[in-house]
Amino acid sequence: MIEAKEFIETARNFGFDWYTGVPCSFLTPFINYVINDAQLTYISAANEGDAVAIASGATIAGKYAVVMMQNSGLGNAVNPLTSLNYIFRIPLLVICTLRGDVNLQDEPQHELMGQITDKLLETMTVPWEFFPTDAAQIEPVLQRATAYMQQERRPYALIMRKGTIAPHALTRSSIPKREDNSNPHIQQSFFRGNQEQRISRNQALARIVELINPENTVIIATTGYTGRELFASKDSANHLYMVGSMGCASSLGLGLSLARKDLKVVVIDGDGAALMRMGNFATIGTYGGANLIHILLDNEVHDSTGAQATVSSDISFAKIAEACGYGVTLSGDDPALLDILFTADTKTTPKFAHLKIRPGTLEKLPRPNLTPEAVLQRFVKYIEGVGRVGDAGTRGRGE
Repeated sequence: MIEAKEFIETARNFGFDWYTGVPCSFLTPFINYVINDAQLTYISAANEGDAVAIASGATIAGKYAVVMMQNSGLGNAVNPLTSLNYIFRIPLLVICTLRGDVNLQDEPQHELMGQITDKLLETMTVPWEFFPTDAAQIEPVLQRATAYMQQERRPYALIMRKGTIAPHALTRSSIPKREDNSNPHIQQSFFRGNQEQRISRNQALARIVELINPENTVIIATTGYTGRELFASKDSANHLYMVGSMGCASSLGLGLSLARKDLKVVVIDGDGAALMRMGNFATIGTYGGANLIHILLDNEVHDSTGAQATVSSDISFAKIAEACGYGVTLSGDDPALLDILFTADTKTTPKFAHLKIRPGTLEKLPRPNLTPEAVLQRFVKYIEGVGRVGDAGTRGRGE
C-alpha cells in the first residue's frame, strides 16, 4: 500500500497535473488528494468516455493528463479510446481499477469485467501494468508509461487493485462554484416556423467561419457530415475534424478550452451526437468558461447513415443548456442567432446555440485528404502559435 501523495507528487515531477474521471471506491484517496491540491486540476466527468475526451482536449493543449475510472466503466471508454486516441494518436495515462478481481469476493456485476479488463485493454492495443503498491515502484512505472506515451503518442494504462492507496480525507470542495453570478442569463428564440426555409448545414458552417476570428479561435466539428462539410467549405489549420468518437466533440472542446483559457473554442455538434452524450451538457455548464461556444446544428436525422430520424424534433436543447449552467442559450431556425451568439458576452460562462437546419448534404461530399494524425498535428502547431507557447506543449503530446 502507498500514500496518494507518493504517486501524485512523483507524477507531478513527470508533468502530470491534469486529472479527470468517474469515481471508484478504490480511487477515493487518490481523487481526494488531487481535489485538495489547488495546483492540480480535477474534472468530474459524467461518464468514462467523456472523461477520455476531456483529457484528450487537455493533452492537445499541451497537458499531461490522467483519466481515472472503474473497470465497469471501461466499456464506456472503448469508443473514444479506439476512434479518437488511437487514430489521432493522443496519449493519456489511464488508471483503471480492478473490480471483480479473481483474488477477491466482489459484487456479481463485476465478475465478467474483472476477468477481461486486461484482455480488453490489450485488444485495444493499450499496454498496461499493475498500479504500483510500493513507493519504490512508482518512478519506474511512470518512466515506462511516459516513455511509451512519448514514443507512440497513445494511451498507457495502470490497473489498480483494491487497497493499493491508503485513505486520504477530502478537505476542499470538489465542485467549483461560479465566482461571478452577476451576469444575467441570455435566452432567446428565433423561430421563423417554416421548415422548408431552414438553411443547410453548409450555409451554417460558412457563416460560423465568417464570424470567428481565426487568429485566436479554433473549430471542433463533430463526426459525420459536419466535419466533412467544414473541410469541403474551408479547410484550415484551426479546424479539427472529428472522424470518430461520436458525441465526444463537446467533451474534447471542454478539455481544450479549460487547458487553454486564452483560446476561443467553438464546438459544432449534431443532434444525434448531442443526444448520445447529454451528460456533458452538465459538465460544460459546471466547469466551462466564456471561451467555449457550443453550437448544435439540428436536422432531426442521422444524416450520414441514411437519414434515420432522431428524437430531437421536440427536444429543447437550449432549455437543457440553461438548466445546466450555460450563460447564453439561443434556439431557433433563423441563422441570425449565430450573429447574436458570437457578440453576446457572458464573462464567465459558456454559450450555446441550437440551430435547426434542413437535412441533406453536398453532392460528392469529399473526405479530408489528410489523415486524422496529420490534421491534429497541424491543429496543435496552430494553437501553439496562439498566445503562449510553453515547454508543456511538447511534453504533453509526446513529441
